[in-house]
Amino acid sequence: MQAIIQSLLDTDLYKYTMWQAMLHSHPQTQAEYSFVCRNQPAFPLAELLHEVNEQLDHLCSLRLARGELAYLGSLRYIKSDFVDFLRIFSFQREFITAKADGDALRIQAVGPQVHVMGFEIFVLAIVNELYFRRFDAKAARAQGQERLMAKIGLLRDFSAEPAARNPFEFFDFGVRRRFSRDWQREAVTMLKREVPQYFKGTSNVLLAKELDLVPIGTMAHEYLQTYQALGVRLRDFQKAALEGWVQEYRGDLGVALTDVVGMDAFLADFDLYFAKLFDGLRHDSGDPFAWGEKALAHYARLRIDANAKRLVFSDGLDLQTAIRLYRAFANRTQTGFGIGTNLSNDVGLTPLNIVMKLTACNGQPVAKLSDSPGKTLCNDQTFLAYLRQVFKIAG
Repeated sequence: MQAIIQSLLDTDLYKYTMWQAMLHSHPQTQAEYSFVCRNQPAFPLAELLHEVNEQLDHLCSLRLARGELAYLGSLRYIKSDFVDFLRIFSFQREFITAKADGDALRIQAVGPQVHVMGFEIFVLAIVNELYFRRFDAKAARAQGQERLMAKIGLLRDFSAEPAARNPFEFFDFGVRRRFSRDWQREAVTMLKREVPQYFKGTSNVLLAKELDLVPIGTMAHEYLQTYQALGVRLRDFQKAALEGWVQEYRGDLGVALTDVVGMDAFLADFDLYFAKLFDGLRHDSGDPFAWGEKALAHYARLRIDANAKRLVFSDGLDLQTAIRLYRAFANRTQTGFGIGTNLSNDVGLTPLNIVMKLTACNGQPVAKLSDSPGKTLCNDQTFLAYLRQVFKIAG
């Protein structure tokens, strides 16, 4: 077996930042994460079951090495007691199961959240790489290199444009949907070498460490969703989650995710207190141009100079869309662009649309009411209807 995951740093930074926050504030939380494929694969994913289980066995044998722990400890916002926890941490195989359900692949991680929340990105990277191993790797890589050079050419052409008030910066957010571990490394290495004036970091902690890049990431949906089941009034879960983040990081990692129950409901909770404390907002569903205008209007209502804030766009981006968004907003606010699949899996093959999301917490359902209807996720329609009612969101 060729191991896909060879380091526990080969994941998104925000898995570690959320992990630390939950370990410090709610270590007793029980959670359930479920794997879902949203599009039609070229062959049944159930065919990968045996290989997936082999890879999970290997994943659960890994520990963080001394140098990896030292790197995490060097990040200002990672605390020493969390590093001590990670020093003895390993994934427990009993907390994750993979089964065939007809043609579908069913993967569930169930157990203490601080022991199962880290599985997500590794599972997605494993399924992706096993899936794409069945295609012509040489042809895909050649196509990927050609497309990557075209992207670099686009950026060189873009460099001739007059500068806006705020610079153009983009990041690699591609671990979960990558063609392979080696291709992500090749793409990130080339971008760092060829367009360092624009390419400013990666969500992949291992690549950030080994290629001397800035690791990028703050929070994902699961962090805010968890607060739907932590005993606060449901109407107040976003405020409780944001306050928990502020108390944990005290000025670091200040970009808030806005679409757990939609942008409008988020802004209703994102008052002057939070708007001053957080450095900016991250877009992950819905029309990005409309979202950006809403964000700027909100800062204007609060009499906050948006040029001191940052809008980060990260929903299915390619460089062309990122540049269009930059032209629309860069004279009014700082921007950043997290590009995933289009950097790590643009090789001429149809990417899998797979996720592994938090579906229950402490025995209660949790949900995401996305601004993009296809991204709404909940296993309990009664709870989903209740959440819509509480936040006055049309069904």
